[in-house]
Amino acid sequence: MLKATEAARIVFMKTDRWLLVLLFAISLTGSVFAQAGRRAAPPPKTADKCLLKENINEDIAAQVAKFKLVSMPFSVTGLNDAERKMVYKLVEASQFLESIYWRQSDPKGLELYKRLLGCNQVMNQKIRRFLMINGSRFDLLENNKAFVGSDPFLPGHTIYPAGITREEIEAYVAKHPEKKAQIYSPYTVIRRQGAELVAVPYHIEYKPWLTGAAGALRQAAALSPDKAFANFLRLRADALLTDDYYKSDIAWLELENPKFDIIFAPYETYLDELLGIKTSYGAAVMIRNQAESAKLDTFMKYVPEIQDSLPLAPEDRPSMQGKSTPMEVMDTPFRAGDLRHGYQAVADNLPNDARIHQEKGSKKIFFKNFMDARVNYVVLPIGKLLMRDDQAAMASMDGYFTVVLMHEICHALGPAFARTSAGKVDIRESIGPTFSGLEEAKADIVGLLALNYLMEKGVLPKERAEEFYASHVAGIFRTVRFGVAEAHGRAEMMEFNYLAEQGAITRDAKTGKYAIDFTKMPPAIATLAKELLEIEATGDRNRAEQWFKKYDSMPAELKSALMSIKDVPVDVDPVSAFGEQIQ
Repeated sequence: MLKATEAARIVFMKTDRWLLVLLFAISLTGSVFAQAGRRAAPPPKTADKCLLKENINEDIAAQVAKFKLVSMPFSVTGLNDAERKMVYKLVEASQFLESIYWRQSDPKGLELYKRLLGCNQVMNQKIRRFLMINGSRFDLLENNKAFVGSDPFLPGHTIYPAGITREEIEAYVAKHPEKKAQIYSPYTVIRRQGAELVAVPYHIEYKPWLTGAAGALRQAAALSPDKAFANFLRLRADALLTDDYYKSDIAWLELENPKFDIIFAPYETYLDELLGIKTSYGAAVMIRNQAESAKLDTFMKYVPEIQDSLPLAPEDRPSMQGKSTPMEVMDTPFRAGDLRHGYQAVADNLPNDARIHQEKGSKKIFFKNFMDARVNYVVLPIGKLLMRDDQAAMASMDGYFTVVLMHEICHALGPAFARTSAGKVDIRESIGPTFSGLEEAKADIVGLLALNYLMEKGVLPKERAEEFYASHVAGIFRTVRFGVAEAHGRAEMMEFNYLAEQGAITRDAKTGKYAIDFTKMPPAIATLAKELLEIEATGDRNRAEQWFKKYDSMPAELKSALMSIKDVPVDVDPVSAFGEQIQ
């Protein structure tokens, strides 16, 4: 039997050994955590993440208030389970294009947008919403002024090297003509490599997101009950990974009255303010509105006649006989990329490939839910405030829709190529960055000219002329609020000034309201249409630039009038049931 002192010593020794083991374990754990800390820093605290370090350069609250939130719901009525799942897959695919668009437009803006997620401070939420409205940190309504941060606006965004000029690119191509096709391709990003310019194909530059988009399109195709639509989805998935959209565009135009449709490609060049040729990615998921679509049949058969009636030499207005002119009125629950940000389009005419226009035609799409929102919340209220009362009452939803319909039809009319001393040249390339505004103005004015033609033919009642003109002028007041940094805004600012110069639009000095001289509208439209068509047909860049330089500045009295209607939103800000997902 142990003595008490000996027993105590043994207990102490055992306890001491366990204490040493415990201390060693604690030391080891601390070392492991220290090593982990060196490998990956802990995530920032929410307070640090939400602390805005960038400069705020505008009254963000006031700018955001200019846009009206409008719900764009997704109705499952009439859809079976497979169709509902297909729509969700199309949305998933579109979200990949949204991710690419941000990387084309403003990666730092995307970084800030993501950083402010979960930051509930009022200012942070407003900045986040304004980032989504613009698709960047640059305010479209203020000629692309940075509303947050101090980075300068780059007209080439990230599609071109920062600081490069149009003259520098043109000089480089002149020395390296073998690289022209690559550098002027709509589907390449230009990078510097020492003294060289290198063209990187989109399908390589944006491969991770394009692979994801293609996979989602193929999954949607497997769910589609429409074999032709499924075939198109698979062809478009292939095109994303090759940048060759020709075959899938043909399949798209050959769809006959599809219940579902999508816009899904890098089509438009609005983002390229350097050369005006690089495309940005956009998407729209659409469900057919059959009743409204049926109303468009009347217009389709007159498209070849309208083309033949244009004031151009025959060689500059290729025949539209036998060409496809599908028209769709669609409800659009989800849009992404260049269709989501900035100017909210209510219609589209695609594809933009001149080869396809000549061989096949183009598709005209009308986004009914967006059209309804624009007219009800913006166009008609502005007309009532700025136009003479009797003429404001003439503007209507149907009148505005008809004007927009003819605008989209006339995007595909006129010359297909520019005739230059170097031969036939793509009009976009020949005109340069002014092209987007020129083309929007051409579609507007030639569209009104086409309406006059249809009224003279008895297809439309002549007594509706005043309704069409009043609806268009009300729309001008809506569009010029975007400023000349936006293509549609620049186009309609030019139109307003020209029509005012011709006496077709006047202002009453006493009331400050504008009036239309309906007798002067037709001849003013005819002469302006001829000018714009000839600029495109000749590809005369200088003529285009000088024309817009003369007419695209906002008169002081119009600026004052627009300041008086601050309570009318500039545009709608769509709220999708699918949310905003950016990877």
